[in-house]
Formats: sequence, C-alpha cells, structure tokens
Amino acid sequence: MKRREALQALAASPLPFVPNHWPAAQPAPASYKFPPGFAFGFSTSAYQIEGAVSEDGRTQGIWDVFCHTGHHIQDGRNADVTCDHYHLMPGDVALMARSGVPNYRFSVSWPRLYPELSGPPNKRGFAFYDRLLDELQAKNITPWLCLYHWDLPQYLQERGGWTNRDTAYRLAEFCDKVSRHFGGRIGNIMVLNEAAVHSYIGHGLGFHAPGLTGKANWVSALHHLNLGQGLSIQALRASAPHARIGTVASCEPVRPSTHSPEDVKAAALLDAMWNGAVLDPLFKGKYPALVAADFEPYCKPGDLRECQQKIDLLGVNYYNRLHIKYDPHYAMGVMFGADNDKVKYRAMNIPMSPDGLYEIVMRIHNDYGQPEMFISENGFATVKDGKPGSGLEDDGRLAYLAANLQFLQKSIDDGANVTGYFIWSIMDNFEWDAGMKYRFGVVDVDFKTLQRTPKQSYYWYSALVKAQRGVQV
Repeated sequence: MKRREALQALAASPLPFVPNHWPAAQPAPASYKFPPGFAFGFSTSAYQIEGAVSEDGRTQGIWDVFCHTGHHIQDGRNADVTCDHYHLMPGDVALMARSGVPNYRFSVSWPRLYPELSGPPNKRGFAFYDRLLDELQAKNITPWLCLYHWDLPQYLQERGGWTNRDTAYRLAEFCDKVSRHFGGRIGNIMVLNEAAVHSYIGHGLGFHAPGLTGKANWVSALHHLNLGQGLSIQALRASAPHARIGTVASCEPVRPSTHSPEDVKAAALLDAMWNGAVLDPLFKGKYPALVAADFEPYCKPGDLRECQQKIDLLGVNYYNRLHIKYDPHYAMGVMFGADNDKVKYRAMNIPMSPDGLYEIVMRIHNDYGQPEMFISENGFATVKDGKPGSGLEDDGRLAYLAANLQFLQKSIDDGANVTGYFIWSIMDNFEWDAGMKYRFGVVDVDFKTLQRTPKQSYYWYSALVKAQRGVQV
C-alpha cells in the first residue's frame, strides 16, 4: 500500500470518541441551544490546503510567486505541498463526516481551473472539485462554495491584478463559468473572501501577495474587488438561480491603541476602510463619508449601482478586535498597534476577544438592515512545540471557541439573524505569510508525514454539533 493510500485509510478508520475529552471548565456541549436548522460547519481555502501547485495543468497564482521570491514567509515555508489535500481529499472528507459536522465551506483555485489567460477550462482541475462534491454528497455534507479566496492567477497580476479595473470583469466571468459547470450541485455560493484583508494587507502594506504597498494600490484594489463582487453577484443570479448568493467579509470592531488624537483618528480611518468601505457599497451603494473622496479617482459613474446588490446571506469572518495606531510610514498613516484590553486569550501575539463577536454582529444587524449572516470563519492559533502529542490537548483553542459560541448565542437571543457558524479550520494548514508557524486546525497535521490527528477541540465541537442535532454521543 502506497503512503498516500495508507493515509487515506487511516483517516477513514474508526476514531476513539471520548465525549469528556476536554477541560471540565468548558461549557458542556449540550448546554448550547441554537435555533433548529442552524448550520455548523468547517472552513478551508484552496491554496492553504491543496498543494499540488504544478500538477494536472495548474499554473502559478500570486501566492506561488510571493512564496518563492524574497523572504516574505515567516518560517520560510511555502504551500507547494501544505496538507496535500489534492491527493488526500477523500480521507479529509471522512474526518469531517465522522465529526458529524454537516457543512463545509471551501474555495476553488482559479489558476487550477483556468490556467491560461483566455484559455479553455482545465478539465483535470474541474474533475478534482467534481470528485470533492461526490465525496461530500456521499457523506451527507453540504458544500458551501467560495469562488475567490485570494489566489489570483499570475497572468492577471501581470496585467495589474486588482489595481486594474479589468480584473473586476474577469472575476465575474470566472464566477459565471464555474457556477455553470457545477450546475445545481451547490446551494450556497459566496463570491469573495475578505476584501478588506486582501486589499489592505496585500496591496497597502505588502505583507501578503501580491506584495504591493501604498494608498493608491490599497484603495484601487478595494474598489475593484467591490465592483467585481457586484458584477459577480449579478452573473450568479443568472447562472445559479437555485443557489443562495452571498459574500464573506472580515468584520472586526476597531479601537485606537491609545487615547491620543492621532490614534483615535487613525482607528476611525481604518474602521471606515476595513468595515465601512466593504459593507457600505454592498448594502447602501456608497462609501463612508470619511473615505469617499479617496475612492473618487477609481469610482466611475454607475460603479456604486453595480456594487450595491441584494445578497441572500453575509459571511462574517471574526477573530479579534483590531487595535490601531497612527504611523506615517504606512499607507494612510494607519497600522496595527498595541492593545490596552486585558483579555484572557492571545494567539499569534494578538489579543483574542470573544465578546467582540457579539459587538460586530449586532453592529451589522443594526446598521445594514438585519441581513442574514453566518459566521464563516472563527478560530484560534496555537504553536506546536515539536513534542509528541504537542497541540492535541488544545485547551486554549477549545476555550476560545466555547466563549465565541456563547457570545454568538447571545447575539441571536438579542435578535441578530445569524444562521450558521463555521470553524477555521478543519486542519492545520499554510497560514499565509506565517507559513506553518501557527496552527488553526481542530485536526493536527504533521507536515513531514502528512498524518492527521484530531485534537480535543475536534471532539468537543463534534459533541456540540451532535447534541444540537439530537444525536446521542
């Protein structure tokens, strides 16, 4: 038996299930009471888990180039193999199935599906996702598709990427073609993942691909992402009339690092760009007054009508509050700063604040017409110290997830229209500019052997979901 086949068999083999395999201080899984039909799930993205970056016709995306040029990745790693989900996918779906978690949000790789500019679809690339859908269907797991999760083809980046207005139209074409291929197989389709992060971190600060910096790159990229999103939603209404159409935004409360006037102003500016300049065009057809003038050079007549589209649901990615300081060395004078919050949880040297989930959900509910939302990402990073079994007893992750779910339940009790919650992520993976330094999975991945091992948070989340579904554990 080949190593790959052995790993697939191992993933599909029975797991010991110990329902009390978590600290007694955490809420019992059965203590949560979410509404009937509430969607629990896992989230991943193509580039972070698939690997196989040069196989079956796939060409380079912006992250391939970013990983292999300069010294952008903290631990020097890349995603050429990462979890090798491209080859080990059946076993990964089996792991999801045995958890009892019935929904899976994933993305597709643009350079795998359309490896050449103006070229034909890559049949081998589409065949992989067809097999994924077959596996999910066989295991009664509902697919939730995200069409663009940051993996722009390099051939479009060479034409300007998201700073080029034409990319907005290329996104709409891509979304239309992909949805037509899948037909009626996917009932929940999201257009973008985190336009705020992709534009600011990748085009304003340069810490993510494509590594651009400056205000002009940041603002133009964000506007073209908004425009492309609006055009794509319209295209999907025609090509996928059966599906619920939405998008995914990174939404966090923003606070100044200090009470200085400079930090207060910087925090207000970042809030307008991070939250307002993503949600206002979509729901209100305008940019926040504080930054509207910054978008005028890129916003042509009629653009905001294209950006404002009715969606069926909004995915909200939440991890922590943002603390912002004034720094003239960075685009628009804003930068992440130190926090003054005394919080229980810290990950990636960042304060993690579960109560901020309630804060941002209620803000969206009150300011944007009570849209239907689902928490499309929520997770906690740990660092594996290399010892055998290190990271499997992940008390910090479990406690953080438990607290977020408590605040989420409170927001629902207070009227917010939240209908789902997806953990980031089912397994440890390539964490962008951090490489494999930080681990968000509820399943451990040994990146040398690729063996998967469930952590205690996997068992706890499994027990919670099964209790909500009335399954005896």
